[in-house]
Amino acid sequence: MIEACNLIKRYGPFLALDHVSFGVGKGRVAGFLGLNGAGKTTTLRIASCYMPPSSGWLKIAGFDSVRQSEDVRRRIGYLPERVPLYDDLRVSEYLRFRARLKGVRGGEVKAAVERVIGHCGLESKRNAPIATLSKGFRQRVGIADALVHEPDLLLLDEPTSGLDPDQRIELRGLIRGLGEERTVLLSTHILSEAEATCDDVIVIHRGRIRAADRLERLRDAGPSGYRVRHSAPALDVYGKGMDPATEEGVVTVMASDRKNASRVAAAAVNAGRDVLEVTQVTATLEEVFIRLTTSREGAA
Repeated sequence: MIEACNLIKRYGPFLALDHVSFGVGKGRVAGFLGLNGAGKTTTLRIASCYMPPSSGWLKIAGFDSVRQSEDVRRRIGYLPERVPLYDDLRVSEYLRFRARLKGVRGGEVKAAVERVIGHCGLESKRNAPIATLSKGFRQRVGIADALVHEPDLLLLDEPTSGLDPDQRIELRGLIRGLGEERTVLLSTHILSEAEATCDDVIVIHRGRIRAADRLERLRDAGPSGYRVRHSAPALDVYGKGMDPATEEGVVTVMASDRKNASRVAAAAVNAGRDVLEVTQVTATLEEVFIRLTTSREGAA
């Protein structure tokens, strides 16, 4: 659905994107992860035809974002980080206006608006002035706007930014549901949101792609090991880097591999300790992200 190849974007002497290449398959929810200023919004603005790259290309459903921008715009819905809503309109009025702007035919506008109002949980706010809405409902209106012409691809720029925890959980569920019907690319620097929402992850740092893969593959490739827990007191058999932590009569150590974990467990049994747990531990997305964005600082 999305193909980017060697995207470069310069703002004067500043290089915002440095040969960015990635792809997102049809029907996937992909998280575009990076710190503030990493290049996420710049990439989404290119994908939404808001601005062209300095060089390279980006295609949506096979259409070039520069040479075939009208074809691209018909197939995307874009939610910018700061949702530009008209505060003096009511929710339903605004969505009808936006539907007409996006080419929804006159006889189909009402049905399209009703569809997105229901889809985005806006039934109770359909007649409310936009100026009276909370940040969470404003985000929902923005997503409804992005959906009203039934695009194949949704581009969401920091969709949960500024929301409280309850609003984030609600919006996360909405985005997951949207991903069952269409492709979604969402940018965020909140790793827990991506871990709970996305199928695929693209990590960008200082304008360069550091990784792009399925979420589970990235975690599997990250730092991992085995956690061993046994009753206190601690033993004297732990190897280098296996620093024991004792709490409430239980000693916990991390082993880098299965062999060392088995050795520690056997030593604990021989010493009369109770072995409470031997568990393989997979890296979290946060651990993978930190490794990717700190291990190559000199190359950035």
